[in-house]
Amino acid sequence: MRQAGRVSTGPLITPATAGPPPLRAADTTPDRPWPVRHLAPKIADYIAKMPPVWVEGQVLNLKKWNTLYFLTLRDTDLDMSLSVTAPASTIDRLADKLADGAHLVVHARPQFHAKKGTLTFAADDVRLVGLGELLARIEHLKGILGAEGLFEPSRKRALPFLPAVVGLIVAQQGDAEHDVVSNARARWSAVQFEIRRVTVQGPRAVPEVSAAIAELDRDPRVDVIVVARGGGSFEDLLPFSNESLVRVAAACRTPLVSAIGHHLDTPLLDLVADFRASTPTDAAKRVVPDVSEERARVTQARLRARAALTMRLTREQTGLDHWRSRPVLVNPTTLVDVHEHRVVALRESARRSLHTALVHGRAEVAGLAAQVRALSPAATLDRGYAVVRRADGHVVRDPAEVADGDALRIRVARGELAAQVTEP
Repeated sequence: MRQAGRVSTGPLITPATAGPPPLRAADTTPDRPWPVRHLAPKIADYIAKMPPVWVEGQVLNLKKWNTLYFLTLRDTDLDMSLSVTAPASTIDRLADKLADGAHLVVHARPQFHAKKGTLTFAADDVRLVGLGELLARIEHLKGILGAEGLFEPSRKRALPFLPAVVGLIVAQQGDAEHDVVSNARARWSAVQFEIRRVTVQGPRAVPEVSAAIAELDRDPRVDVIVVARGGGSFEDLLPFSNESLVRVAAACRTPLVSAIGHHLDTPLLDLVADFRASTPTDAAKRVVPDVSEERARVTQARLRARAALTMRLTREQTGLDHWRSRPVLVNPTTLVDVHEHRVVALRESARRSLHTALVHGRAEVAGLAAQVRALSPAATLDRGYAVVRRADGHVVRDPAEVADGDALRIRVARGELAAQVTEP
């Protein structure tokens, strides 16, 4: 049975034996540990050897007690901070300009308080980082990123005409989300949102906004990403000029809209984004089309197209009527009739010329035929003459050419006769 007031937490450790503690930390054991009174001074001595350092950060929890100021110096990009103490003489000259959120550069030496085990920095010089210096740093970074081509117009992607899903990165509390969502759905009720609520100022802004951009960029359903914030002071908007955040935005493959809403000084996110909207409301109007306006444009385009088509048809009909009213088109045979009469006249003339030529030719042929017949041996035979030939076909022109008993062939007008030569 467990006794009241006693709790077992593990194996019991035998108290350290009497004697000096180990000289080195590596020599400590569960049986021979260093007491706190021994370790704390060693840490204090080690830290006391560290030289003073210039460190920059953002002021938080600034308080004054007697002749000392206590403040927390926070990193502007990551969630890290240091405790700083400073004499009133170094802070009072900046008291009218110094407040939570201001940027300081302090020259301080680390101090370890052995009694409480806390580390603080004792500052002996404090300098306020003005807007001019911050702007100079941003301009320097702007030149570097610009030289790399991150701001080139050729890199910017066109926004989708009608996004189905809009990725929205906004503050955890604020009006930016309401402005974007309400205005977008008033213009197109079917639009959907993937909302990531993050910290939009302070040291957590850069990692949270960067992670939200990367997460939405990996979502294939998201057609466009909007980073919205309802303005703010120059210092509040410094995370949106952070190099790591700007590079994450530049690597984003989904069209990105920057709606930071700061007109005086343009954050670098505006320059690398595919589109810069002046306010979250303007971003909603740029990303989502107004259904009523689009329907009006379609109606107007249809009316213009109908009017243009009607005008074109009217113009063409007028031209057609004009040409149809021409005599040549009213009676298309007019052009042919003239040529038809000429063709008929030429045909008749050709027929008469051919007939005359044939008559003359026929008479000429008849005359030539008469001449041929008159000169033909047949005509001579018709007059009673005959052609006498020997058996070898030789025409006999002289009685001496034949002898008694030779066979002869006698050609007369109506045929041939056979004969034989006899002595007279």
